[in-house]
Amino acid sequence: MSMTQETTSAMLDTAEAFFHACESGEGWEACREYCHPDASFSAQAAPLRDIDTVQEYTGWMQAQYEAMPDIEYEVTSLAVDEERGNVCVCAVLRGTHTGEGGPVPPTGRSVESEYAYRMDFRGGAIEHVTKIWNAPHAMRQLGWG
Repeated sequence: MSMTQETTSAMLDTAEAFFHACESGEGWEACREYCHPDASFSAQAAPLRDIDTVQEYTGWMQAQYEAMPDIEYEVTSLAVDEERGNVCVCAVLRGTHTGEGGPVPPTGRSVESEYAYRMDFRGGAIEHVTKIWNAPHAMRQLGWG
C-alpha cells in the first residue's frame, strides 16, 4: 500500500468512526478522539447558527435523541478528497418526535432528511466540520415550524 493509500484509508476510517459516533448521539466523549480539541463547525442552517465547535455540535446531536429516541441514519455516500484533505459523507436521517425536547411538545410526526458533512483534516484528525442540510424542510416535516 502506498503512503497515499494509507493516508486515504486512515482519513476514511477516522471520518466514518466520527460520523457514526456523532450520528448515534454518543456526544463529545465518543467523538473527541477523532478531532482536534478546538475543531470548528459551520452550517448555513438556522437551528445550528450559534454552534461554532464540533464539541457543541456533537452535544446538539446528542440532544436530538431526547426528542426523537428512534433516530436512525443511513450513509448513502462516503468519499475522500486527498488533494484537499477532506472527507464527505452523505446520509439520510429518519426519526419521529415522540420525546421531550425540540421547540414544541412531541408532535408524533416523522422526518426523513438528507444531509452531508464535509470533514476537513489536519495531521490525521478532523479540524473542521461543515454540515450541509435543508433545515426548513426537516423542521416542517416534524411540525416544528
